[in-house]
Amino acid sequence: MTYIAKPKLHHPTLTKNKVGYTRRDYEGKVSTLCAGCGHDSISAAIIQAAWELDIEPHRVAKLSGIGCSSKTPDYFLGASHGFNTVHGRMPSVLTGAALANRELLYLGVSGDGDSASIGLGQFAHAMRRGVKMAYIVENNGVYGLTKGQFSATADRGSKSKKGVLNNDNPVDLVGMALQLGATYVARGFSGDKAQLVPLIKGALRHGGAAFIDVISPCVAFNNHAGSTRSYDYVREHNEAVSRIDFIDLAKEAVAEPGTWKAGEVLELPQADGSVMRLRKLHTDYDPTDRVNALTHVQALQAEGEVPTGLLFIDPEARDLHASMGTVPRALNALGEGALCPGSALLAKINASLR
Repeated sequence: MTYIAKPKLHHPTLTKNKVGYTRRDYEGKVSTLCAGCGHDSISAAIIQAAWELDIEPHRVAKLSGIGCSSKTPDYFLGASHGFNTVHGRMPSVLTGAALANRELLYLGVSGDGDSASIGLGQFAHAMRRGVKMAYIVENNGVYGLTKGQFSATADRGSKSKKGVLNNDNPVDLVGMALQLGATYVARGFSGDKAQLVPLIKGALRHGGAAFIDVISPCVAFNNHAGSTRSYDYVREHNEAVSRIDFIDLAKEAVAEPGTWKAGEVLELPQADGSVMRLRKLHTDYDPTDRVNALTHVQALQAEGEVPTGLLFIDPEARDLHASMGTVPRALNALGEGALCPGSALLAKINASLR
């Protein structure tokens, strides 16, 4: 496959962020996906989010599996660390990397086939263990690389490009993430960048397992009448439940979850010191209530609506390192003395397990 290299020269007047990078510095190679693919819009949103958050590209580790979606990390954050795993195995590889080096920001990119079929078990365990990561699924409901078969997330009754109806019930990754313990759960639409960029920023700043399901229409095989993953369908049935943004660290009056009304702003301090501003759009929706979030999302989906926005957030999220009680220093920076303390200590540990 031939890649077209982008010119390295930047116009001298391009705006730089606080760490001295232009938006171009967060780009990658030229995309080889179909023109109009929703995945390219997601890549653009990731680029914008990382630039606005003043993240140094070399502090990011991006991992993916197999599929159209898993090709996209090549198209953003070209100066970051990257690893393309085998089909469905991205979460376990990312978990190992995160345990070894907690000083990086971890971004997992996957697809509906990669995460909802062969990688379903991997997805489930990453969520329940609270691996600190931004897990983005680029969900188009089809297998684009193998000519448009229904994927496990395709809605029952959805029609393929050839007119075939899907008779299988869908795997609801958002519902699973909520049930399994993810502490940040959102759904976005690749055609709504204004909503998607803040959702990605929130996931990157979150202190635990953050999951975003992004509806991303496949222009080649799933953007026709009868598809519930087409641009027209999602635009007509999109039901936003909340809207978020970030402000710089400051002493702000923080409302208690559950006490705010529709249209009001709830300010939630994040683990890194930033503050998330969450505007409530539905009168009966509380994104800090896991059970309410799951019930509300399922009720909207039963009506054929596509609930988007920040669906759930736990303001006091814990990650895998906190659960396991690992040392603050990255494990890959520990010397032999710390990693191999000797046979006497090993014998003591073994004795405590008998």
